[in-house]
Amino acid sequence: QVQLVESGGGLVHAGGSLRLSCLASGFSSFENIALSWFRQAPGKEREAISCIEAPGLNTPYTNSVKGRFTISRDSAKNTTFLQMNGLKPEDTAMYYCAAGPATGKSACAEYWGQVTQVTVSS
Repeated sequence: QVQLVESGGGLVHAGGSLRLSCLASGFSSFENIALSWFRQAPGKEREAISCIEAPGLNTPYTNSVKGRFTISRDSAKNTTFLQMNGLKPEDTAMYYCAAGPATGKSACAEYWGQVTQVTVSS
């Protein structure tokens, strides 16, 4: 059974940092899946942040987080991370991790984790 379990969300002041983690289990091979992070702010559509296929190989970040967020993955831990620095109130959202094949209709997002809330106070 595939599972994606997120952790690391919370409340932080503007300018602060958080690191989200997403532990993947139930896949036949962690190395063969692409992992991604999405977010959805209140009243807005879900936004793709980035997808990482392999260490150092990720899709471009959405403009709003460029230079501040970093996606990574650790095969030894079956985990993907989202390091978020310089957080702004507009980063307040529900954050999701997802996993899937690297290409195709369900690329990076065939399976979804539970939401983790990030709230940035001004």
